Amino acid sequence: MNAQPMPIQPSSAEPSSVKSGASLTRNQVRGFWASWGGWTLDGMDSVIYALVLVPSLRELLPRSGIAATKGNIGYYGGLLFALFLIGWGLAFLWGPIGDKFGRVRTLMLTVLCYSVFTLLSAFAVSVWQLAILRLLAGIGIGGEWAMGGTFVAEEWPEHRRIVGAGFMHTGYYFGFLLAALANYSIGSHFGWRWMFAFGGLPALLLAWIRYGVTEPSRWVQKEKVVQSWSWWRPLATLFNPMLRRRTILNSIFMLVSICGLWAGTVYVPAAVTTLAEASGRTGQQAAQLASYATMLVAVATILGCLLMPTLAERLGRRGALAFFFALMMAFIALTFGKVYYLGGAGLPLLFVCLFFLGLGGANFAVYTLWLPEQYPTECRASAFAFSTSFARFAGAGITFLVGAGVRHFGSIGKPVALTAIAFAIGLLLTPFGAETRGQTLPS
Repeated sequence: MNAQPMPIQPSSAEPSSVKSGASLTRNQVRGFWASWGGWTLDGMDSVIYALVLVPSLRELLPRSGIAATKGNIGYYGGLLFALFLIGWGLAFLWGPIGDKFGRVRTLMLTVLCYSVFTLLSAFAVSVWQLAILRLLAGIGIGGEWAMGGTFVAEEWPEHRRIVGAGFMHTGYYFGFLLAALANYSIGSHFGWRWMFAFGGLPALLLAWIRYGVTEPSRWVQKEKVVQSWSWWRPLATLFNPMLRRRTILNSIFMLVSICGLWAGTVYVPAAVTTLAEASGRTGQQAAQLASYATMLVAVATILGCLLMPTLAERLGRRGALAFFFALMMAFIALTFGKVYYLGGAGLPLLFVCLFFLGLGGANFAVYTLWLPEQYPTECRASAFAFSTSFARFAGAGITFLVGAGVRHFGSIGKPVALTAIAFAIGLLLTPFGAETRGQTLPS
């Protein structure tokens, strides 16, 4: 028989080993680096495809019997992004696994999943093979954030947990830097296949980092309870009367963020390449400029992640999210609706806009802090995985529409600029989110 869901209660006290002033334990440090490293490789894998979108489709579309026109590259590029998001949406299945069998074990399974399928992408011989492999890689990538973020929230001491969330999320954008550096040194010289090979191999290093990391004590204390639950009960708990509203709102907020990342900033390399070619830079020069742009966005977003804890404490969790949403709304509209159409002359201004677009991209870091604060231990991983993954099904549809818009208009400018509307909707909804500033992590 299923018992009634437990009410959310704040933790009554911290263990003595993690009181204010105490240093982090070996498990907290090593577990953080395992989570951070996995999220770094996630970010690298996610942006690798954006960087090699044009060259990979130029080769694979003709092999699949499809002309490699600018419109077809935009259309099928959007289709593959959409399939990747569907895979990420399916990653909500990792949540019950993490709640039932532990955060650390599940974390390593997600890393193995996306590593294998990213490596296999290097051997794709048709656009359809690449599409399937990106979908499968997305399933692994979508689960890592939820497991890593949940581990850090539960294992780090309360007085450091807020800063830890910001640090944890910088990993994704260090992954952007790694991908940009790889594209500059590997992709521009050896081609897109070597980029996927590079993206698949480094995950092997996490096996060493993972060694010796134990599960958070919060989860261990409830291990027997959650292991006696049915498979779907943690997910069902998210929709009980007490949690239903926040689960729905969190999924909507995540959908807004997805519009900015996958239907917005992911097109930055293509936009830079287009403007670079319009200014007379082609081939290797254009690829290197795209790498510089990706590095700039990544550095700006890392700064935003480090700023996030301060904003979250001063403005509240909702206020911090609204701040980042406002930046994204303004600079997606400006970058793609105005600057993009200036042609080669707009390239310097584009780089200025990309800094602020990158800063706004730190809106994802808010979820790393905010989501664990809204749910109890027995369903925390499921809540994180569901909120950050399930909205991607709708995001896949929006991303596909952007790709169709690119095909229709023959340009990425207007279709991507329209995604700023999503952030306007997000700003209207943020006041209805659950404010958790000043509260300890629920037990």
